[in-house]
Amino acid sequence: LHKFSTTMVQNNAAIFVGDVASAKLVKTRMAKSTLDAGWAMLKTMLEQKSHQAGVVFEVVNEAYSTQTCSCCGVIPASSPKGRAGLRIREWTCSECGAVHDRDVNAAKNILAAGHRRLAAGIPVR
Repeated sequence: LHKFSTTMVQNNAAIFVGDVASAKLVKTRMAKSTLDAGWAMLKTMLEQKSHQAGVVFEVVNEAYSTQTCSCCGVIPASSPKGRAGLRIREWTCSECGAVHDRDVNAAKNILAAGHRRLAAGIPVR
């Protein structure tokens, strides 16, 4: 995690992460995966190293980030929904026809949300 977080901070001017509540996920069936992933530790390392290096670090709301099409910005009927949608790894937007990997689409939406926050001048905590 140290090597990865250092590389991320050295190679980026801004880092945006979703507001994953790992404490809540630990109480679900995803507990082992959540604990193994070390999400909270990575987030803390990124935040501390970003502040030391003068890199923008923002936590953004990740609600609907997997469901919203990163191309057209719509939440189409074809997007994965709810717990049943967790099994769907790839989907096609019924509005614009873009094909999405669930995780890559969410990452693009989180990045766009971070850029919108910066553009609007929302201050860093």
